[in-house]
Amino acid sequence: MASLALSATVSCLSQPLEAVFGKVADRRDGCCYLGISSMFSRKANSSTSTTTRELTVTNVASPQRLSIVPLPEKESVVDDHNHQRNHVAWTSVRQERWEGELVVEGEIPLWLSGTYLRNGPGLWHIGDYNFRHLFDGYATLVRLRFENGCLIAGHRQIESEAYKAAKKNNKLCYREFSEVPKFDSFLSYVGDLANLFSGASLTDNANTGVVKLGDGRVVCLTETQKGSIVIDPDTLDTLGKFEYSDSLGGLIHSAHPIVTETEFLTLLPDLIKPGYLVAKMEPGTNKRKVIGRVDCRSGPSPGWVHSFPVTEHYVVVPEMPLRYCAQNLLKAEPTPLYKFNWHPGSKAFMHIMCKASGQIVASVEVPLFVTFHFINAYEEKDEEGRVMAIVADCCEHNADTTILDKLRLQNLRSFNGQDVLPDARVGRFTIPLDGSPFGELDAALEPDEHGRGMDMCSINPAYLGKKYRYAYACGAQRPCNFPNTLTKIDLVEKKAKNWYDEGAVPSEPFFVARPGATEEDDGVVISMISEKNGDGYALLLDGSTFEEIARAKFPYGLPYGLHGCWVPKK
Repeated sequence: MASLALSATVSCLSQPLEAVFGKVADRRDGCCYLGISSMFSRKANSSTSTTTRELTVTNVASPQRLSIVPLPEKESVVDDHNHQRNHVAWTSVRQERWEGELVVEGEIPLWLSGTYLRNGPGLWHIGDYNFRHLFDGYATLVRLRFENGCLIAGHRQIESEAYKAAKKNNKLCYREFSEVPKFDSFLSYVGDLANLFSGASLTDNANTGVVKLGDGRVVCLTETQKGSIVIDPDTLDTLGKFEYSDSLGGLIHSAHPIVTETEFLTLLPDLIKPGYLVAKMEPGTNKRKVIGRVDCRSGPSPGWVHSFPVTEHYVVVPEMPLRYCAQNLLKAEPTPLYKFNWHPGSKAFMHIMCKASGQIVASVEVPLFVTFHFINAYEEKDEEGRVMAIVADCCEHNADTTILDKLRLQNLRSFNGQDVLPDARVGRFTIPLDGSPFGELDAALEPDEHGRGMDMCSINPAYLGKKYRYAYACGAQRPCNFPNTLTKIDLVEKKAKNWYDEGAVPSEPFFVARPGATEEDDGVVISMISEKNGDGYALLLDGSTFEEIARAKFPYGLPYGLHGCWVPKK
């Protein structure tokens, strides 16, 4: 995808510093301070008031560090009928890499010291060919480095084999989420099928998530096992493949493993004998070891496992009726459900496996569900400390598979003001451990609290697998065609606080706890915002009040991204 608009952007010019950010008045502690007043009109917490703030702290890069594409006259993104088109969130990133120190409006907490990394598909064309689905784009890694109240930002393409091959040949060379390379002949198509079964033709485009392992290595991931790529969090350099040194085999795994300082847990779907291997990997190694296996209760293949939750003592293995489909995988053109098929007759199940023994302690039928992302899970205990049930929360799409089709780029780019985003909720599973055959699935709070939109979630990592109160996610301000708010969910009060900037598309809100904090929501929430006028900025919200405390404008708007991680300063 890569010789792309790079030919147009490789001619990057470093503009004079004053032309980009204004005149520097003073410099202290490595940051520049400007005396500038600026008017900002925005909607926050659904307020329509206009606020005026004095810009007191600004952080500016030296000319040597700054690389900015000369910006053309800004293209209108709203037509005469107020229809949104060509939103920067759904356009390819302007250049392969950039780095610079940003002007900060507001105040970044001095305790916030480290790097936030966000991964996602940011390049949706190669040559004259335009990709069709949000999940197809080549990975764009964005970095926000916080230190002493200053913010240095940067982005860079992950140099996967798929990306490098596309850049070299000016065409698609590997199978992406919905894209298949064009074949010159029937024989080349047959050869591709052979490579598909060996995994050779599957993409390694690691465009989904990024995690910091317990040993400090930072790995970008997607659902193909070969798409595990080690990067340098300081330079964003691609260091090479993360090669698993075991013999577990398989082509795919959960895009979201459970990663802490002490454990790495993942699910490996078995497409031949439908089921899942639950595996762990010790810090400092590349070798996964099987904890246990779950056989599917029904269906022709395993359900899609984009993510899964854990508790302190158990792994929760979801079996969703949206199941992998080998026939769809073989087709040269995407089907409505892409690599999957909906099998409501196969029912839905939740399996609970003991981490220590690998034994399945519960396997229950639950109502049909569709989810990409689980939020958290915990153990419900009685007064004597015995575990009676497992509670697992997720961003649940009301068992409606149309969300996959709504993520086609054509749909995202053609918003005309109609409310077309499918409803979603905080789905709460209650899975009994008393031998009962059925579990429950209910809304954890009234979905109207967050606009009946719910996805891209994070929590305080100290509460992973434990009883928790708060979650941060993307919600909806209707009408919309994509989640367009940031929301703080209070699962005790069953309320939500919402942040909204009209026409903007926010990425995943990521919570970073304040060192030494004793309250669950004591920290900051980081998000990157793509604006309707083509601009964009990094946003910091107070984790407790959910009010804005700082923002920093990017030199140009960035495309929408998916998931991130936090790398504390060493």
